[in-house]
Amino acid sequence: QVQLVESGGILAQPEGSLRLSCAASGFTFNDYIMSWVRQAPGKGLEWVGGIYTDGSDTYYADSVKGRFTFSRDNAKNTVYLQMNNLKPDDTGVYYCAIDLAEAACPRYPELYDHWGQGTQVTVSS
Repeated sequence: QVQLVESGGILAQPEGSLRLSCAASGFTFNDYIMSWVRQAPGKGLEWVGGIYTDGSDTYYADSVKGRFTFSRDNAKNTVYLQMNNLKPDDTGVYYCAIDLAEAACPRYPELYDHWGQGTQVTVSS
């Protein structure tokens, strides 16, 4: 049974930093691209990006490029999202997600077939 458990969401200051974690189980972690999706209050799901199976490649939405960094520890079945220079627009629930069916990193959130429960990030002074 696939499980994705996010952690690390808190209230952060603008221009601050935060690191989210997602612990995975129930599938062969290092065979799959791991992705992040977020949802701002009152808005739809937004693809944030993903990291390739061995961490050799990463994909970022334009809105976070240069500020967010993905990494993964395959020995711990965990993926990380380092968030720097946070902005109020980064406020939202952050989800770890995978596309087991296609082993891909689709930019359309509805294509992901497994999700974590999400962790709340609030950026405010």
